[in-house]
Amino acid sequence: MKDLTTGSEGRSIFRFALPMLVGHMFQQLYTFVDQIIVGRYLGKEALASVGASFPVIFTLIALIIGIATGGTIVISQFFGAKKFTKVKRAIDTIFIVMGIFAVIMTVVGISFSEQIFQLMKLPEELMPTANTYFTIYVSGLVVFFGYNGVAAILRGLGDSITPLYFLVLATVLNIGLDLLFIVKLGWGIEGAAVATIIAQGTAFIVAIFYLNKNHELIKFNIREFAFDWEIFKQTLRIGLPTGLQTTFVALGMMALMGIVNGFGTDVVAGYTAAGRLDSLAVIPSMVFSHALATFVGQNIGAGKLDRIKKGLTRTMLMSSATAIFITILIILFKYPLMKLFTHDQGVVNVGGDYLTIVTAFYLLFTWMFVYGGVMRGAGDTLIPMFITLISLWIIRIPAALLLSKETVEIFGLTIKGAGMGEAGIWWSIPSGWAFGMILSYIYYRTGRWKTKSVVKARVEPATITR
Repeated sequence: MKDLTTGSEGRSIFRFALPMLVGHMFQQLYTFVDQIIVGRYLGKEALASVGASFPVIFTLIALIIGIATGGTIVISQFFGAKKFTKVKRAIDTIFIVMGIFAVIMTVVGISFSEQIFQLMKLPEELMPTANTYFTIYVSGLVVFFGYNGVAAILRGLGDSITPLYFLVLATVLNIGLDLLFIVKLGWGIEGAAVATIIAQGTAFIVAIFYLNKNHELIKFNIREFAFDWEIFKQTLRIGLPTGLQTTFVALGMMALMGIVNGFGTDVVAGYTAAGRLDSLAVIPSMVFSHALATFVGQNIGAGKLDRIKKGLTRTMLMSSATAIFITILIILFKYPLMKLFTHDQGVVNVGGDYLTIVTAFYLLFTWMFVYGGVMRGAGDTLIPMFITLISLWIIRIPAALLLSKETVEIFGLTIKGAGMGEAGIWWSIPSGWAFGMILSYIYYRTGRWKTKSVVKARVEPATITR
């Protein structure tokens, strides 16, 4: 557990973020390697099927991820205020809520998988493999939620190192099982899904044993769990907007995938591979944002609001420098990176075009996320939710349709589009980032996010600066 209310702001945030950064890289790495193995050994159709499944999976888990984020903020504020009894009750409540949601989402996913893919207009040749992969994957959501629940709680307590160890275990195991099930045993796409479930389940079990032995606040014993309605309401107040925001983002990804699906298997496969590289590239910005959120939460809980602006400035510098470096790296090596997944030149060209367009605007994504981190840490998640929904559903999705297609049918009206093909979809992504960044900055400058804390610190107005 780490106290972020003292010491150098930049150094504290960096040291807290570093283990999370390595952890997120490992988390993406096993999905990255998973898709490399699928693309290399099972073909572009299997690669496209896995890619088509991820927006649906993300939609199923999005709401609870947001609520868990709210739980992390509640825990960080109680911890900063030294209210350890409240911390323990919050931990119990989060575990109970995540367990219930895991069961519900598993049933929903398995019951409606085929209908969801049909709604997304997935190419017919990809339907069987996508449905198989998705059905097996969602059957393991309980262990996925369990592990991520542990990680969220530990981050709220300022411990970003311990989750890293469990994640490294899951990554190494997942890669090994991929090679065994797909390459050695020839299980096909089923092997990729089973490998992920086993790896996540093992990490969760090891995490529980470790926590029960070493952490007094986080002992995992279902019979002793106590649900606290007041803390649950506080968690919902903070986490539900984030959860709804994440859900609508996930639905937006499904809508975007539906547009991509209309351009055929090569475009779906290229989008899948390039999107995986994209997911790796934006991790530093997201991690610095999460670290800043915990930093803000603890300092608001401790009544040290003067540290927040300094923390924001340091975070902005660190994350911007990282984004520029990654942008240069990907633009220089986009085609060799794409060839890690497949040697199909059509797929490689599609992915290269995506990376050329989207990578150039990583700074916009970074700034948007960092400002959002301040608001989330303060407990103000409602306005960021609206900003995300506007930039996604009013800017990005309509832009993807209008830029990519020759004509678009909306409410019975035929609107002439730009007809840019799949490149129009890629250009819609930074357009949404730009709009979201501008709105996030404007709201940050209002300072209203400072009034949303769970723990009401006694601070004189003069000490609150923008």
